[in-house]
Amino acid sequence: MTTTATAFARAKAEGRAALVGYLPAGFPDLDGSIEALKVMVEHGCDVIEIGLPYTDPVMDGPIIQAAAQQALDNGTRTKQVLQAVEAVAKAGAPTLVMTYWGPIERYGVEQFAADLANAGGAGLITPDITPDFGQEWIAAADAHDLDKVFLVAPSSTPARIAMTTAASRGFVYATGVMGVTGGKQATGDIVRPLIERTKATTDLPVGVGVGVSTGAQAAQFAQYADGVIVGSAFVRTLLEAPDRATGLRNLAALTEELAAGVRGRG
Repeated sequence: MTTTATAFARAKAEGRAALVGYLPAGFPDLDGSIEALKVMVEHGCDVIEIGLPYTDPVMDGPIIQAAAQQALDNGTRTKQVLQAVEAVAKAGAPTLVMTYWGPIERYGVEQFAADLANAGGAGLITPDITPDFGQEWIAAADAHDLDKVFLVAPSSTPARIAMTTAASRGFVYATGVMGVTGGKQATGDIVRPLIERTKATTDLPVGVGVGVSTGAQAAQFAQYADGVIVGSAFVRTLLEAPDRATGLRNLAALTEELAAGVRGRG
C-alpha cells in the first residue's frame, strides 16, 4: 500500500506538489462514487479523501452538502464509506476519510480505527476536532498506524499551529480561506503566510485546501504548498453533468487540468 508520506515524497522528488482529491462516498451512489474516485486516481490524483456523509456538515458549503444529502438518501453510512475506502485504496492511491467527529464517536473510536486500517485506509482528516480535544482518536490512530490530519487556518495563533503540527501525521491541512467549502476562492496573500508559518513548525508536508478549483490556482499554490486539495470543484463537476458518462469524462478532464497545475503547467 502506498502511504500518504510516500505519495508526498514522490511528488517532492518530481519537483511538484501532490494533488489531493475529495468526493463523498455514496455520491451519486456507492458504486458511482467508487468509479468516480478511481477516475480521479487514474487521471492524476496522488491522494484521495473520501467524505463520510453527515447530517450537520458545518464546514461544507452548499455544493458538498447537496452531494452528501444525496449520499445519505441513498443509505450511505459508515460501513459503506469503509467499502469505498477498500475499493479505492486498491487502485493505488493512499485513501483517507474526511469526517466530522460525531459519526466516529457513534461507531466507536477504536473500532473505527481498526476497521479503517483493515480496509487499507491511510488515516483520517478531522475538521471539527483539534488535537487538544482529540486524544481518544490520537491514541487509536497511533495504535493502528493511521495518519492524523488536523487543520490550521489563517486565524490560527503560532501556539495553535505548533500544537496542531506536533500532533499530526501524514500531512497538515491548511485551509486557504475562512468559512465553508465551495465559497470564495483562496488567494496567495492569505495562503502563503499560513503555509510559511506552518512549515516553520514541522517537517510534515503542508497541503492547502478550501477555495481551489482551477489548474491555474493549483499552479499558484503549488509554488509554496506541498499539496493542493480540491473538493467542491470535483463534486460540482458531477452534480452539473447531465448523465453519469458525461460526468466521468468531465471529472477526468478536471483532474488532468489540476494535475497539470500542480506540475506548474496550469
